Amino acid sequence: MTASIIPTVENLYDVTQEHQDNRGCCTLQWRQGQLLVKQPGRVKQPYLPALDSKRSLVKCLQHSPVSLVSIDPKLGEALLRFWADACQEAQKPIFLSIPAGNKPSNQPWRQLQRLIDWIAALVLLLLVSPVMLGLIALMQVYSPGSLFCSEWRVGERGKLFQAMKFCTHNITPLGRWIGKYNLDNLPQLFNVLRGDMSLTGGGSHCWTLEDAVQLNKLPDIKASWEVEASHLLHLDSQTL
Repeated sequence: MTASIIPTVENLYDVTQEHQDNRGCCTLQWRQGQLLVKQPGRVKQPYLPALDSKRSLVKCLQHSPVSLVSIDPKLGEALLRFWADACQEAQKPIFLSIPAGNKPSNQPWRQLQRLIDWIAALVLLLLVSPVMLGLIALMQVYSPGSLFCSEWRVGERGKLFQAMKFCTHNITPLGRWIGKYNLDNLPQLFNVLRGDMSLTGGGSHCWTLEDAVQLNKLPDIKASWEVEASHLLHLDSQTL
């Protein structure tokens, strides 16, 4: 049985009106726990107060039966980040709704690839751990502040995740040196251990949100993306 996560209100608006806030310019379609966030069409839908602020959206998602959010990258980087931040706080997985490739998924190969990635990341972490500890010590002395930061990336099957990095400042000699040799990306080995990203095969490169928005405009690149549980997102035409 489908239950709405949106409070019942009487006000309706045209979702394509130019004066609407950018965060509210989207259409929601959902069924059986999967929520699809897509570009607005010329339809009437209830006013969505949860889209007015991230706090409201987080509370709405937390108290809803939604188990997976799929968002259209054509909505733009700002809206992708808004929904990604809200889903993270609400502990709901979020994926880019990018068409899957024509080739069927090879599940045995994926499991083997995941095992290879995990072993390789563990070995690399053991090898570079002295370097990482040395960098942490130097950063504590020459660049006081937060040691780690994160940014949204698009991983395997289109899942959004927070990639870990060392927080460096390019204005300092240490920060420029770390950036020159890409040592700030060493903490991403933990992302590999968690299964967010891959060291081998086609999933070795993780795009930023800006890259995802730009690449989505290229039809020849679209086919290489995959969305987890895309076969579950056959939503009906009912618009909330």
